[in-house]
Amino acid sequence: MPYESDKIKLDRAKSVLSRLRTAIYEPLGDLNVTAWVTREPVPYSERESGERLNALKPGDRWAELWDCAWFRFEGRVPECAAGRKVVLLLDINGEMCVVDRDGHPYQGLTTVNSTFDYSLGLPGKRVVDVSDSAAGGEVVDLWADAGCNDLFGSYHGGLLKEACMAICNENYRQLYYDFEVLIELAEQLPEASARKAQVLQSLYEASLILAGLNEDSVDRAAVLLSAELQKRGGDASLSVSAIGHAHIDLAWLWPIRETIRKGARTFATALRNMEKYPDYTFGASQPQLYQWVKDDYPALYAQVKERIREGRWEAQGAMWVEPDTNISGGEALIRQILYGKRFFQQEFGQDMKVLWLPDVFGYSGSLPQLLRKSGIDYMMTQKLSWSVYNTHPHHSFHWEGIDGTRVLTHLPPEDTYNSPAAPRSLAKIESQYLDRNVSGHALMLFGIGDGGGGPGEEHLERLSREKDLSGLPPVVQESSLAFFRKLEKEAGKFQTYRGELYLEKHQGTLTTQARNKRYNRKLEKELRDLEWLASLQWAAGQTEYPSDSLERIWKEVLLYQFHDILPGSSIARVYDESLDRYAALTAEVREMKAQACAQLAGSAGWDGEKAVFNSLPWERREWIQAGGDGSWRKVVVPGMSYCRLADATVDAVVPALTASERQLENELLKVSFNEEGHIVSVFDKPAGREAILPGAAANVFTVYHDDGDAWDFPRDYRDRAAGQMKLAKCSAYVEGPRAVLEQRYTFGESELIQKIILTSSDPVVRFETEADWKQSHSMLRVSFPVSVYSNEVSCDIQFGTIKRPTTRNTMIEFAKDEICAHHYIDLSQPDYGVALLNDCKYGHSVQGHVMDLNLLRSPDYPDPTADRARHQFVYALYPHVGDAIQAEVGRKGYELNVPLTLAEGKMQQGRERCEPVTLIRIDHPHVMLESVKKAEDSDHLILRLYETAGANAQADIAIGLACECIEESDLMEQPLHVLQEGSSWAALSFAPFEIKTLRVKLAGPQ
Repeated sequence: MPYESDKIKLDRAKSVLSRLRTAIYEPLGDLNVTAWVTREPVPYSERESGERLNALKPGDRWAELWDCAWFRFEGRVPECAAGRKVVLLLDINGEMCVVDRDGHPYQGLTTVNSTFDYSLGLPGKRVVDVSDSAAGGEVVDLWADAGCNDLFGSYHGGLLKEACMAICNENYRQLYYDFEVLIELAEQLPEASARKAQVLQSLYEASLILAGLNEDSVDRAAVLLSAELQKRGGDASLSVSAIGHAHIDLAWLWPIRETIRKGARTFATALRNMEKYPDYTFGASQPQLYQWVKDDYPALYAQVKERIREGRWEAQGAMWVEPDTNISGGEALIRQILYGKRFFQQEFGQDMKVLWLPDVFGYSGSLPQLLRKSGIDYMMTQKLSWSVYNTHPHHSFHWEGIDGTRVLTHLPPEDTYNSPAAPRSLAKIESQYLDRNVSGHALMLFGIGDGGGGPGEEHLERLSREKDLSGLPPVVQESSLAFFRKLEKEAGKFQTYRGELYLEKHQGTLTTQARNKRYNRKLEKELRDLEWLASLQWAAGQTEYPSDSLERIWKEVLLYQFHDILPGSSIARVYDESLDRYAALTAEVREMKAQACAQLAGSAGWDGEKAVFNSLPWERREWIQAGGDGSWRKVVVPGMSYCRLADATVDAVVPALTASERQLENELLKVSFNEEGHIVSVFDKPAGREAILPGAAANVFTVYHDDGDAWDFPRDYRDRAAGQMKLAKCSAYVEGPRAVLEQRYTFGESELIQKIILTSSDPVVRFETEADWKQSHSMLRVSFPVSVYSNEVSCDIQFGTIKRPTTRNTMIEFAKDEICAHHYIDLSQPDYGVALLNDCKYGHSVQGHVMDLNLLRSPDYPDPTADRARHQFVYALYPHVGDAIQAEVGRKGYELNVPLTLAEGKMQQGRERCEPVTLIRIDHPHVMLESVKKAEDSDHLILRLYETAGANAQADIAIGLACECIEESDLMEQPLHVLQEGSSWAALSFAPFEIKTLRVKLAGPQ
């Protein structure tokens, strides 16, 4: 007689699985439910302060989206449940955190209807244990803090779904997971394998036993299946390290305030599961999240600290948050690491060795150096698996940055941080691991992430059956650091990948929510200035260094660099709140900066007189508007110093300037316009050549149809132009040393007003722009076809530049059409080039001769009001002789972003007179001083420098203060070696794009 077919065996087993699932819980009766509803969260002590809703029943409405409530669930275990395992089944169609009798988070719950990728599993958590063996008669009186939103901010009607007491048939539950794991195992095994045939046969026989579902049949089926579950895998070629995880977006489809509660729910759930599953190892990243839990839930935080001390809980990552690494500035990325590592060291005594960035939208080529110079040896991410056109060639590899620094990097081969930890997970890891020929180790991140929650019982039950199950690679629960220690032993066999890790997706995030990006750029620069000024005051002994204020401000700026805030991919409420906070932070920093300038000028003896400050490390010769009367002065200000305005002013005769509707001209450039207002010529007089491609028009504002979302715009947008903004009005005038053409453009209901400016003796065309943008589903770009031929464009990134192709010869080049740059992009031949500078934009495209800047986007999701607002931005065109390095384009980019500062001196009573100092002199044009600050944990001055040209450099530096000792340190401000003692001079040797941090012990007052 032939055997039954495999399909029928599998279908029979799946049918039993479904029956087992519904048989696990036997309802005993509904609970009494009361809720107190508020618009915003309130603490446990005020839990009865909201609108009271009595006697809620399943199906009753309790709230609207983002409402909060304290729920009280009451009941009594019936006598018939004596000796049985009793649980509560709670589902409010939202998120909820059960608290203990003191109001501390105990366990997180999530509606089973939560939005999620169900191919990865079901995200709901609804079970609360009452007793493993009830006595009968126990009183249940439970409080829970609730939010009317699911894991991803979705609204499910605000209806109470379930609130009952139930018996948990534990043997049914265990058998359910036996069936589930073996069914999936059979589906993953090769068709002709003996193992697959035997597993299916055992499942089939167990299914026949379970024709009648009762205690006896369940016990007999469990014995039968245990034989298959006990079969071991033997010597394995690949082993999997599994770490429980809940990647929590600090804001996204929910506001920041809800993230704080998500953290509490997730952490509490992890702690409860650790009590049930002794092998469970959980990890959580982002010190900001830990800080919130510490501040708002100290008792919960104490439990977390204990688990970290035991080694069951891994503190992950090395950055304050998981930031966008394309848009964040270089010094900001260092501060992410500095504050992140310090937090974990101070709180848990642990030195973080792994950069944990599972979900960011591309990875700057500067990162490897930042990591290694911060004591970080490894990096983990998985987002590259989202690329659209090309597959990244490795899962385990050495990533080499723009300076040649390498860091060992691993991408979990399952391509997710939401692994269901199921047999299909392990099978995919084994089959898809691109480096399995040279590596026997891979990482798996399991649990419910993004919206939080982490692993549930289903993940841990599966893993308990999969430790060394025949037919699958063995899996062990351990920390990611333990995994990387294993991987490192194989690292000699791994390949090297050089340059940025470009994600072929989410290019729209370089532009969306432009106001946030502008605030971020401005604050990064304002903080740079403020720290320099504060360092000068502190070094002179005038004031205490404002360490606490600067740390507080920096940490909030770093929070808003989170990879769903700064990139523009969150809901409207996130930006309503961040823009308010950005405005407040900017005002605070500017006030601190103004006070510092006034005090420094006053202490120099210039009480009531104006002074001009230059925080860049080279002398600047510029025109500034110096008075309320609008008068202009040509000033010369030394680098990293300040002087009285009267002393800085030099005699300057303004040559004849031309300003008309068709032409602007100074002694260096002649800019011509057509009747539509577009630039048709930028003639470089000293070079005797044209910068704009003959026959083409530049500074053209093109509007494209954009039916994408915050992350992505259509790849074929160039073929979907909606039209060009039309010139409505223009006027030309000369204003002091500036020739100005003011233009007003319109498109639909939107308006753009731009001042195109040529300043005397300045080889830069400046475009000061204000836009009132009201278009929806639209993208606004400006283009410059230039008379330069080059296959590569130089792009300014953190601590260096990267060259990207201007051709589209391959799919890799095609996929990198939209590229990120900070201060500038530059298209140069050996003899001539043109740079496009900006003060707050990041999205660019360069194809052939055309340099294109992405100005605004207005998608509908997840914020239907994105970028429909008033905007300000500046960009500039800089034609130059030679390439970008010879023309010092980098300096032009800094000057556009870091203007000179004017202040009126104000003498402070009792202050010592303090002469201006040039803080540092650098004798090499390609060495930049990025930041000056007081050290975090000592009385040293920190100076951060880097080489800008991608070449070796020998530079002498002279510090304008008496020094006891000059040391080189790492980025964490720990000393490496002494450079000079008893001298204010030191010689430095830079490799291409190398960052050097100096740690200076001053001999002055401080």
